[in-house]
Parts: sequence; C-alpha cells; structure tokens
Amino acid sequence: MTAPPGPPRPPGPSREDVTRGDTILLGLFLACWALTVLTYARVVDLAGSLPLTLYSYYGVAVCLGWTFGIVYVRRTWGFPRPLRRRFLLVYYLGPPAILGLLRAMDPLADQRAAPFVPLYAFGVFSILFLVPVTMKFPRPLR
Repeated sequence: MTAPPGPPRPPGPSREDVTRGDTILLGLFLACWALTVLTYARVVDLAGSLPLTLYSYYGVAVCLGWTFGIVYVRRTWGFPRPLRRRFLLVYYLGPPAILGLLRAMDPLADQRAAPFVPLYAFGVFSILFLVPVTMKFPRPLR
C-alpha cells in the first residue's frame, strides 16, 4: 500500500527548492545591481578602477551567459513551470549586473567613447544564455 498523498504544495519555492547557493547568488546580483545604480547616479565613483578591453568585456559576457544558462537548466530540472519562471528571473536578470558593474569600472573616456557597449554585451549574454535553455537535453542521471 502506498502512503496517502500529503497536503497540496503551496505556490512558490519551498525550502527544499531554494539552496544556499541560490541565496548567495541572489545577494551577489542584488549587491552588483545596487552598486551599478549608485555608480550611474554618481554617488559612487568607480571609473578607471578596472580598465578592460572590449574583447575581454565581451568574453566575460560570453562566459556569464553560457555558465548561467547551464546552471539554470540544471538547477530547475523537473520544477513546475511557475517555479522555473521565478528562477529564470534570478538567473537571467542577475548576471548582467556584473556586466554593468564591470563597465562602470572602465575609464570614463572609454565609457563615453562607446556608450552602447553594455547593451551589446547584454545581447551577447542573452543569446548565449538562451542556447542551453532552448536545447532539449536527455534526462540527467542522478
């Protein structure tokens, strides 16, 4: 005989669904977004503290997109669709905060010379994030 089914699962993530790693990543992303907004509001001055070439900046966008696309797929495997959407919000809109922060740390002259670089980097991130998300993978062995 089987055990009777338990109470219905409430909507939203439960304690078993959200791990420490998710919480740490969310905190990192929120801190990066806050620092990026403060930098663009000219409350904090980070310009010139980390000069990156455009090649290395786009390389970071590629790595973030591919990595967090794979992490999102692996992390949400088997979750119901509404719960996957909530995780998508964190894993898709969180890592571009790192890109914004890195761009804010470029020298001011470089930022003014190429103002659309963060938008292009978000496009690169988005494309490489969507590659693993849209592919059909076989069920992983556990």
